[in-house]
Amino acid sequence: KYISYFQGPLKNWTCEDQRILRTLIPENRLRSYSIRKVIETVADRESVLEVRKGWGPAFVTAFIRIEGLPVGVVANNPLHLGGAIDATGSDKAARFMQLCNMFGIPLLFLCDTPGFMVGLDSEREGMVRHCSRLFVVGANLTVPTMTIILRKSYGLGAQAMAGGSHKVPMFVVSWPTGELGGMGLEGAVKLGFKKELESIEDLELRQEAFDKLVA
Repeated sequence: KYISYFQGPLKNWTCEDQRILRTLIPENRLRSYSIRKVIETVADRESVLEVRKGWGPAFVTAFIRIEGLPVGVVANNPLHLGGAIDATGSDKAARFMQLCNMFGIPLLFLCDTPGFMVGLDSEREGMVRHCSRLFVVGANLTVPTMTIILRKSYGLGAQAMAGGSHKVPMFVVSWPTGELGGMGLEGAVKLGFKKELESIEDLELRQEAFDKLVA
């Protein structure tokens, strides 16, 4: 099955009812979902082959077929770190992108990420060196790329899910649940309205004000 993706399209194919996709991403932004179910629905029936499932859980990388054509999928996993991109995930995604580029297989990015992981642990792992691979590899892609924003699309992590720039893919489209910005919504509210929130002494009222601003 693995080798078949490098041997071109198939004439005969079937797929799931694509209207199912309407309900796979919860409207409530605080509810998670299975990215693998989304991939299985988008793809032709029995055409999904996940690659390196046990490594770098921040990403799901898989070969699929769409209308018989082989496609490589790079998807954020919202069930791991909320979709944030870590060091091992960066390596996993970059290597898969290189593999697809080597054999001329188009890449489909499914974006749902708040950005790159930060903090002491990430620094110890050499996060900058690892995540930079996504941009270096992305800049050297020669195959067509496509990006679908499922929910979160923040900061440099969002750009990494578009081959390094939203101007690179053949198209960038968003689910109705898509959220785009320079940083996560909650973090932006905390920074942008820091003084206003701190001026509210009652903690419950402060939280209510914060929730209202986020909404």
